[in-house]
Amino acid sequence: MQALYERCGGLDVHKDSVVACVLVGSRPPEVRSFGTTTAGLLALGDWLAERGVTHVAMESTGVYWKPIWNLLEDRFELLLANAQHIKNVPGRKTDVADCQWIAQLLRHGLLRASFVPDRGQRQLRELTRQRAQLVADRARVANRIQKVLEDANLKIGSVISDVLGKSGRDMLRTLIEQPHATPEAVAELARGMLRRKIPRLRDALTHGGGLNDHHRFMLSQLLDQVEHLERQVEAFERRIDEAMRTTPFDQAAAKLDAVPGINRRAAQAILAEIGHDMSRFPTAAHLASWAGLCPGNHESAGRRKSGRTRDGNRWLCQMLVQCAWAAARTKRSYFHALYHRLKARRGHKRALIAVAHSILVTLWHLLSKSQPYADLGPDHFRQLSRPDRAAELVRRLQHMGYTVHLNPAA
Repeated sequence: MQALYERCGGLDVHKDSVVACVLVGSRPPEVRSFGTTTAGLLALGDWLAERGVTHVAMESTGVYWKPIWNLLEDRFELLLANAQHIKNVPGRKTDVADCQWIAQLLRHGLLRASFVPDRGQRQLRELTRQRAQLVADRARVANRIQKVLEDANLKIGSVISDVLGKSGRDMLRTLIEQPHATPEAVAELARGMLRRKIPRLRDALTHGGGLNDHHRFMLSQLLDQVEHLERQVEAFERRIDEAMRTTPFDQAAAKLDAVPGINRRAAQAILAEIGHDMSRFPTAAHLASWAGLCPGNHESAGRRKSGRTRDGNRWLCQMLVQCAWAAARTKRSYFHALYHRLKARRGHKRALIAVAHSILVTLWHLLSKSQPYADLGPDHFRQLSRPDRAAELVRRLQHMGYTVHLNPAA
């Protein structure tokens, strides 16, 4: 097999050590181990440079590959490979054999490179992903607050849609700080449209002694935790806004914001995952496959066994499904029509995935072409199917014995 790279290296990455193999021409492979401290990784880079290595490959092992990438990306042509794609032959599993196997695959061009964005986008990714984690943590704490309220026989959640809204928080603080507050006094804290439900609130707040000091302590700690998480989310959002202004993502985010179902925060999270330069994805189908939003292939002996989607970028997939939820509820839009058209035949979940896929394809075109978003409209499918529907009606009338001539109306 022809060798594509004359001088290449393979790295088997671990938490505390890196085993490196260098292949130069027809010479025997050279193998050496290094530590993962900064001094060890710099020594690794110098060792590779002394041997004239131009291309280096490694597995995406947890987060341990990141410091190596950060220190070596300016010195070599790096390639990050999916560990599932380069499994060694069974029975030959050692660190030395692994790094030699990676180097051999790299030399002959048998490794598929994973998408590793530049440093600025990687930092933006960390910010948006951490913000998503904090929002999820807040939702979990809110659920715990609801469990404590149910344990105390306070049915506030059955009356108030958002227990952590302004009225709900005032009520929770009063229940925590004023043990002898009456249900009538607490219900009077309702604001706006919620005041129409004051009679129901009085019934929901009557606990009959079920609320004790233990519940008040739990509610106090959980409410403090929610407010702490909300402050952290706000801090991350400010940092994300600053990062967006100092990168080329700001204009792209404004373009994505025009798509139904996508707001500014969703646009930031999507751009942090896919970037603004679509040249790394030759077609929209490549992007959909990388995101895990296209049908999979599982065929054997001429039978198609499964078409479920493959694993992809879970952060991007989750965000696009959330956007698909919002787009499906945006009336008088193409995505609303697409969702209801597919839901009748394929069900709710498959329809949502199809809408998410359509949104991602739309984003690829928006970012790869300098064109604003133009919605196809809710009548798009009706106009497409109009000739076929007319032909079907003509066939049915002819089957009944009629001669049909169609003349378009003015």
